[in-house]
Amino acid sequence: MGCRTIAGIVVALMAGSSAFAQVPSAVLEHRPLPLEEGRSYETARAAVPVLEETVLAGRVRLAFANRPDHRAAGPSDDPDYADYGKYTARMSLDGNDLSRFDRISFDVKTACDDDRVVNLNMGYGAVSHFVHLKNDTTLTCFLDLTDPGREAAKDLFFTVTNRGPYRDTRDSSRFEVTNVRLQRLADPAVDRGWRPRGIVLSTAGYATGAAKTAVVPFSTGRFALVDAETGRVRYRGSVRPEGSTLGDFGVIDFTPFDREGTWRIEAEGLVSTPFPLAAAPWTEAEWKALNFIFSQRCGYAVPGIHDACHRDLFCVHDGRYVSYGGGWHDAGDLSQQTLQTGDVAFSLLEAAVSTSDPALSARLEEEARWGFSFLLRCRFGDGFRASSMGLLHWLDGEVGTMDDIVSVRKQDLAFDNYLYAGYEAYAALHLRDRDGLADDLARAAEEDFAFAEAGFRERGFEPFRFVMEHSYNTSPSQYMATVAWSAAQLFLLTGKTAYRDTAVEAIRYTLDCQRTDPVGSGIRGFFYRDRSRRSIVHYIHQSREQVYMQALTLLCTAFPEHPDRTRWEEGIRLYGDYLKDLMRFTAPYGMIPSGVYHRLEYEDAEAFGHLHIQAPADGAAHYRRQFGQGVALDADHAVKRFPIWFTIFNGNNAVLLSQGKAAALCGRYLQDPELLRIGREQLYWLAGKNPFGQSMIYGVGWNYPSMNSFSCGEMTGEMPVGIRTQGDTDVPLWPRVNNACYKEVWVTVAGKFLSLVSEYQ
Repeated sequence: MGCRTIAGIVVALMAGSSAFAQVPSAVLEHRPLPLEEGRSYETARAAVPVLEETVLAGRVRLAFANRPDHRAAGPSDDPDYADYGKYTARMSLDGNDLSRFDRISFDVKTACDDDRVVNLNMGYGAVSHFVHLKNDTTLTCFLDLTDPGREAAKDLFFTVTNRGPYRDTRDSSRFEVTNVRLQRLADPAVDRGWRPRGIVLSTAGYATGAAKTAVVPFSTGRFALVDAETGRVRYRGSVRPEGSTLGDFGVIDFTPFDREGTWRIEAEGLVSTPFPLAAAPWTEAEWKALNFIFSQRCGYAVPGIHDACHRDLFCVHDGRYVSYGGGWHDAGDLSQQTLQTGDVAFSLLEAAVSTSDPALSARLEEEARWGFSFLLRCRFGDGFRASSMGLLHWLDGEVGTMDDIVSVRKQDLAFDNYLYAGYEAYAALHLRDRDGLADDLARAAEEDFAFAEAGFRERGFEPFRFVMEHSYNTSPSQYMATVAWSAAQLFLLTGKTAYRDTAVEAIRYTLDCQRTDPVGSGIRGFFYRDRSRRSIVHYIHQSREQVYMQALTLLCTAFPEHPDRTRWEEGIRLYGDYLKDLMRFTAPYGMIPSGVYHRLEYEDAEAFGHLHIQAPADGAAHYRRQFGQGVALDADHAVKRFPIWFTIFNGNNAVLLSQGKAAALCGRYLQDPELLRIGREQLYWLAGKNPFGQSMIYGVGWNYPSMNSFSCGEMTGEMPVGIRTQGDTDVPLWPRVNNACYKEVWVTVAGKFLSLVSEYQ
């Protein structure tokens, strides 16, 4: 079934049934959804009363030509991660001390001869804030000042970057900044700590028939659940005090109330934002996550964002040129990783298979096909694939001109081929029709698995070559779990017993790496990186922690009569108990902690270097300090709520969504309601049940902040890398500064969100 056919069926379904009245037609018509700014964090903060204001003298003007006559320039070690120049102007603070103020407000007028993505950076000292703008419009923008270092600031800077032309871009871009004000507010912003300022809950809603709680900063009192439309109280209860290693809080538990509708909570003078209760509360968010992924398409003309881009970006192998214009852009920049496209395509198809909404299912599958087609196009047929490219700028789209790029990375890596083979086999099994794409994927799955097997026999756990690829942190235990999962998928596709035998053998290595004896008060079930047990498995950015449970649960269902099934099930139970044991360290929130750490993991130099890429020279000292901020289990082990990290790669959404997927897989297999609840809690955290009360899905729920997407602009459904920590603490930090990496949008998070939601459809 081709893409046009799927779209036609969806339109017919919509025409024939009122059940599809709420389907976002723009998504079906391949147009990005409009932004819903009225419920955003910025809209709410703009209404905070100003108590004092100082206007700075002067204005700032910036301009540049859109069509440069030279190639984009980048760093010497990565010259194609480049732009066409940055243009900066400064404005004096006239002796004002920023520490006296809570906000900088300013007006920006743009004239960029283009109606698509327009933005600039502003800031002071080392603080840089990203601002989305609109062309031919004067916008009032602001930055809430909650960062350290402002007492030393002498001036402000305003910077615009030339990232190259679209094909129809005209001559120039011009920016004018005026009316810069320093303001003191009645309600300064707070961006760190565990204590909420109000009622924090899942602003996207809750599932009926499941646990439903909210967190408040007081531990006694009464609450009421109020119909948001009529104002009538429908349920009352008492705030439950809950003390934990984070402090004393109150929990509002309204689990017994299961009536569908839109509600709000009132408690001790506080009022929450409205939220729905529904049997399938994530359908709207799925549509919007899908919109974000579609808006990140590469090699496709996305209306209002960009033309069919990067067709003149190539990978060259053995004299063959393959265009790398396809799949999806990685994040706020225009980088790509083929393996990440595979991750997202797989997640889209998982969601398509699980949902009961035929319109949503068809559109999810269509988008998955876009990704799987790219996976096939990147193959060279000998084990090599175009694998990744770091990119900041647009190309002119014309082959043979000065901006063509031929430096896309390539490799024949056994791990990658194992994972590709598993994704391809799953897709061949689950695409609706055995059309040409499904048949091509089935053939590629077997070929890629054979390439992987040959590579692994020859090179074993070969070195991961490219530091910037998200597979670089792969441990041997994760590697073998991936082999087992992939082989089981190939068995389901082909019925060949050789794949079963490979899966069974590979998972033995993984289970040899699982901790089965207790640490401290009894925590066990986590995995070590390898059989030496020097380092525990952790993730700080990209995460594939779910693969351990994907492999074990799939083997149990695919080979139910195998004599090793008892051991596989024990591995699932141990890991599920591990997750349940961890939850007390972040109560009353539902965020899964990063996990158990050993105090000397930094001494495992190879593992440490693969996990902490671009680590500073004093990385070991940072590790020791951050380990000391954890909750001690014994003399050598501690639980960290957030990962140990000390580079730009920080923010834990991918980490906790992978853990949530693992919890849901365990919960479904073991029929364990507590593990299923833990999986849901990761969705709730993302949707606002966090200390800052902000949804991290733009356009879903309430108080979603503007995010860092400097290439494709603000997009409905975008999701960021996630909440970070301050310095070497284990305390959440969600800066008001809109910057990378924590607030940079990332298709990985959207894919993992869809994958986790698929467990609850």
